[in-house]
Amino acid sequence: MIIGKAISPFALRKKINGDGGNDPDAQLFITATGISGTNATATNQLVLDLKSANIWTKMKAVYPFVGGTASSQKYNLKDARDLDAAYRLTFFGGGTFSSSGYQSNGTNAYVDTFLAPNIMALNSIHGSVYLQQDNAANGAAFGSEVASTFANGFYLFPKQTTPFNCSVRINDNTSQNTIMGNIKGLNLITRTASNVKKYKLNTTNIFSVTTVSSAAHTESIHIAKTRNNSGYYSNLYSFASFGDGLTDAEALALYNAVQLFNTTLGRQV
Repeated sequence: MIIGKAISPFALRKKINGDGGNDPDAQLFITATGISGTNATATNQLVLDLKSANIWTKMKAVYPFVGGTASSQKYNLKDARDLDAAYRLTFFGGGTFSSSGYQSNGTNAYVDTFLAPNIMALNSIHGSVYLQQDNAANGAAFGSEVASTFANGFYLFPKQTTPFNCSVRINDNTSQNTIMGNIKGLNLITRTASNVKKYKLNTTNIFSVTTVSSAAHTESIHIAKTRNNSGYYSNLYSFASFGDGLTDAEALALYNAVQLFNTTLGRQV
């Protein structure tokens, strides 16, 4: 009788979770980006937290903006292939990269995600960005719209210059506007039904309205401006995500996971 060699608990954990004991999805991203140390540890924990909260499967794209270079910050945590089809980012203009994330300049810098709103469901969609700066500007933190019209738009203008109001559309034809104070942290817009449209800042509900959805664009989402709008937005991005709509509980879980992630990296606000 042949008796197999015993596997130590540590080796078994590596076999199940991937190299170094990391979550397999996190390890694919770590390998693609070349990150290590605290960047890798924080990213692995982020994946574990999103999975524990049952929101990992709702994500189409997650951008941790780690590693301090364009080549490390371009990858999608959900699909770490270097392909447009994997919603890998492509950077344009004079943006800069650091350990704090991606800094757009408000002049010509923006990012193409190659992910369009219609990839998500019309009535189940979210977008989020973690902003380090309290900047008022007439540009979108992210968005998709067609030509010169904002009809059926999916976008967030977090704090416009006059009168410091946000502007939000989530596959609809009505721009909700609310006077904004400090916008630092996780800005999240989400739709979970045809008549449920919300904007959250960290743990605060900025608004919840019954604006009805109309249509979803096939134009890809841009970061630091909308797809076809010339207004650029200046801010320091330390996280972004796009995917299915999130309930209040799921939005809170996302905030907690992202806040821990950025705290681990020493860049929380």
